[in-house]
Amino acid sequence: MGAFPAFVSDDVLGFFSALLTRHCVYLRHNRLERIYESDPTINANLVEILKKEADDGIARKVSSCTRAMVWLTRSMDFTVALLDKLVKDPGQSMEQAVEESYNITLRPWHGWISSAAYKVALKLVPERKNFINLLMTEDKDHDMLTQEIESLIALLLPLLDQIHSILIRFRCDRLKSA
Repeated sequence: MGAFPAFVSDDVLGFFSALLTRHCVYLRHNRLERIYESDPTINANLVEILKKEADDGIARKVSSCTRAMVWLTRSMDFTVALLDKLVKDPGQSMEQAVEESYNITLRPWHGWISSAAYKVALKLVPERKNFINLLMTEDKDHDMLTQEIESLIALLLPLLDQIHSILIRFRCDRLKSA
């Protein structure tokens, strides 16, 4: 889980885990990593892994790397949407920002169980000020945090666009929760 920027603390990840189930993200990441490590030559990149699963007819299975990648991507879509809302609308409540981000990124793909879990998690959302304070380290101010978030979003959006294109190519972009 060390791939998060320095300004994302364990407290922040704790909050996101209520929304995104940190354990599921960890398991999906490990699934992709295990496939890569099983044969780094064949599984050299994401396209090769997804192509192999599509050719083997297992891309849509619950335990596939393809499905893991779909949900990791959607989790990152949610995170980017939320951070973007926090930066662009400083007056918006945290709960409203989370709800709007969820509705545009995850809700279309969730079944009733996941949607119900989200509604419970929404009640655990901290106040906006508390959340922003969790993101800021002692040596940063609000403007510096905003710049870092904007930089992170600028880095992630092209990568997410590229991953979405790959998922579309293998017709896996419309998978719903199992």
